[in-house]
Amino acid sequence: MKVTAEKNEQVANMVFGSIYPLYLNRLEKNGRTKDELDQVLRWFTGLDQSALDHIIESKETYRDLFEKASIHANAHLIKGVVCGYRIEEIEDEFEVYKKCRQMEKLIDELAKGRKMEKILREEKK
Repeated sequence: MKVTAEKNEQVANMVFGSIYPLYLNRLEKNGRTKDELDQVLRWFTGLDQSALDHIIESKETYRDLFEKASIHANAHLIKGVVCGYRIEEIEDEFEVYKKCRQMEKLIDELAKGRKMEKILREEKK
């Protein structure tokens, strides 16, 4: 599937704090915890816990989240399909959409029981 400018803008304007509880609910149903979700989000965004909590509570958008984030240097290692979109094929011009799908891939892996060491990708030496 192809990402459009409209789709990118739609995701960019979604309130992250309204989606966060959905991520958490999904993970808790699969035996994972809020701490694990927050650990993954901190790894991906480079934000500390207080900054992450502020974004969730203040109803900031995905665009706001990613503008404040320092995306992890190994984020390029996040590959695969999420919601019908192959992450590595999403064009760079749709940056917010791509980052959102990368983050959701990490959350999917967490929900499926993947080990944290695998989720928090490291370059192979």
